[in-house]
Amino acid sequence: MAWVLVATGLALVVEGLVWALAPHIVEQLLAALRELTLDERRLAGLAAIALGLALVWAGRSLGVFPS
Repeated sequence: MAWVLVATGLALVVEGLVWALAPHIVEQLLAALRELTLDERRLAGLAAIALGLALVWAGRSLGVFPS
């Protein structure tokens, strides 16, 4: 269960770095996302979930994240 805390912390670090180092890029990305349809945003979210699950699976398979 400790890996959930570590993963959440890493996600917050990456998110914070993006906002701190390139806030203008975040604003451009948000503007681009507003132009997508609801279905396109939903598909992007599902793709992000699939990629995240694949990364967790790969990490566990390689022994990076213990069972």
